[in-house]
Order: sequence, then structure tokens, then C-alpha cells
Amino acid sequence: MSHPNFAGNIIVNLANLPDFLRKPILKKRMEEFFTLSAPDQMEIINNALEAGPTIPFPNFAKLFATWLEILSAMPEEKRIGLASAYVFEVLRNPQKLILFNLDGILEVFLSLDKSSQDSIAESVQKIFSGLSEQQKRQLFLIIPNSAKERLGL
Repeated sequence: MSHPNFAGNIIVNLANLPDFLRKPILKKRMEEFFTLSAPDQMEIINNALEAGPTIPFPNFAKLFATWLEILSAMPEEKRIGLASAYVFEVLRNPQKLILFNLDGILEVFLSLDKSSQDSIAESVQKIFSGLSEQQKRQLFLIIPNSAKERLGL
């Protein structure tokens, strides 16, 4: 990228904040996502996918858990919109997902309460059902079996 990764810097800083500060800031940023233009949304997603693996996993896990909690509480339409934006970026650039600790990410997901897990899993299933067979195969290659099982894929 030819310009600084401001969104990535924000993500790194959010990961280091205590819960009581991180959650409202992240929630506001996630709501703002829907007001952005498509190119700006893509930039945010790319920056997040680039910044994530650079954050020490204990801090990333706290940030990701907060992100999942907020995501699970969003209306389904927004939850699917945000999650599908990440899915399509991973389909375009699967190497970005490979850099993450996917087993650790699954553990973070499993630490959520059952209703949060279920709402996210339902949204992922809906996104997945709308993919082409080629896209499904591509994702199956990079998603751990344990995650596929829990998400019902």
C-alpha cells in the first residue's frame, strides 16, 4: 500500500485497550462501516486482515472476542453484510487468512455464549449457501475442519 494503514493502526490500538473502552469504540466503528463507500469498506477490511496477524495473540483474542460479541448482537442483515465482506476478501486473497491462528480464532468463537455462536453460525451458513461451488471449495481448503463442523458447513 502506498499510504499508511490508519485502520490497521486503530485495530492494533483497540487490541491494547481495556474491555470497557474497547467495546464502545469498536461498536461505533462497526456501525460506521455501513455508512462508508464500497472502496472504503474494502480498505477497512484489507487493513484489518493485514493488521490482525501482527497483534500478539492474547491481545488479538480479546479484540476478536469483542468483535464477535458485537457482531452477534447486530441485526442479521448487518451481520451478514459485514461477515460476507470479509468472506469475499478472503476469497480474493486467501493468503491473508492463512497468516492467522485459525485454531485460536475458533477457540475465541467457542468462548462466546451459545446464542452468540448460533447467530453467527446461522449467518455464516447463509453466506456460504450463496457461494458458488468453486468459492465453497476454496474456503474449505483454508478453514479448519473443527471450524467447519461448529459452523455447520
